[in-house]
Amino acid sequence: MKTLHFDCFAGIAGDMALGAFVDLGIDPDSLRGELAKLGLEGWNLDFVRDERCGISGTRAVVDIDGSHDHEAHDVEEHEHDPHEHDHHETHEHYHSHEHAHHHWSDIRALIQNASLSSGAKARALAIFGKIAEAEAQVHNKPVEEVAFHEVGALDSIIDIVGTAVCLDILKPDRITSSTIELGGGTVKCAHGILPVPAPATLLLCKGLPVKTGGFQKEMTTPTGAGILAVCVDEFIESASFTEIKTGYGIGTRKLDKPNVLRVSLRETASEQRTDESALWDSETLILIETNIDDMTGEALGFLMERLFAAGALDVTFSPCTMKKSRPAVIVSALCSQKILDAVRLVLFTHSTAIGFREQQVNRLSLRRKIETEQTVVGTVRQKTVFLGEKALRSKTEFDDRARIALEKDISLAEAERLINEK
Repeated sequence: MKTLHFDCFAGIAGDMALGAFVDLGIDPDSLRGELAKLGLEGWNLDFVRDERCGISGTRAVVDIDGSHDHEAHDVEEHEHDPHEHDHHETHEHYHSHEHAHHHWSDIRALIQNASLSSGAKARALAIFGKIAEAEAQVHNKPVEEVAFHEVGALDSIIDIVGTAVCLDILKPDRITSSTIELGGGTVKCAHGILPVPAPATLLLCKGLPVKTGGFQKEMTTPTGAGILAVCVDEFIESASFTEIKTGYGIGTRKLDKPNVLRVSLRETASEQRTDESALWDSETLILIETNIDDMTGEALGFLMERLFAAGALDVTFSPCTMKKSRPAVIVSALCSQKILDAVRLVLFTHSTAIGFREQQVNRLSLRRKIETEQTVVGTVRQKTVFLGEKALRSKTEFDDRARIALEKDISLAEAERLINEK
């Protein structure tokens, strides 16, 4: 199984991701050719060799309307924030020249109508949609009303769609990441000077393992956080693996520590084993349980939504009988150790529980792979489960079946039939 790993010890930005992918072996001309399918004008994408603190790699340079959107090669760390254009500015902007704004609905239509591969298109839409949702929450606006300044929008489209194209070319079976370095200090945004992380970045990193203080600069941008939030299957701190190839995306700042993003293709040791344990994954998780007898069904439903939003892997309700023969519900939430406090906080703030039980459990699970497919009724996601390397069964994601059923005003069964129609 091929694993792609993001090592974000110096954070991540969209241009750093593109540079790392090209350094990993993606052909720049092929990437530019795919981006040209968007039909956008006024941009150019170049890749140059560069180094930071002795580490050499590739730096992506996005040129918008004849001026570099990121810092120049020789800009020192005390100068202006190199990622200010990477923030998706809503309505107000602080550029010296006037440009139009593009709403999220416009950008979505642009990507949907492009002749990109279905996989690249679906991933780009998911990343941009995630960022738009975060910006909408920050500015207290409906998602459809989120507007991006033209320069920031073009830059983000190149970074996000380019990343989606690269991942579609590489086609990793699994994507992992290290803990995300957010940085420190302050960052200049459209609305003034704000502490790092920027509000949108913080929302996008909700439920993800992060750290701060390694740098006194903004190191992870909303675009970088959106890429990780959507694309990463698992965040890991240690692993046993065979390194296949490594690429370095060079950041724009010159600091006393290497401002680079390392991306590597790996084959993990567990994927090379031939004994029975290689047929499935094994991990240690935390099971939290509490008995509740004084919440309505609606309130319990909201609790389930909040637990999943906090990162719980599974949430179930089971009927039980408590003292004095009171009917009640056992609320069970399964999560990793990394987000345990977030799940605890949800239980204490969104339920009537005043305590709960915790125990370590060992979960065995089959490997899952989600791929996008183009059908006669549109793009859908197909989930396939594997026993080792053998595919056992595939199933269309329910959300896609439901979406098509609503769009076509048909039953779920009819939607499934049309999806499977060849």
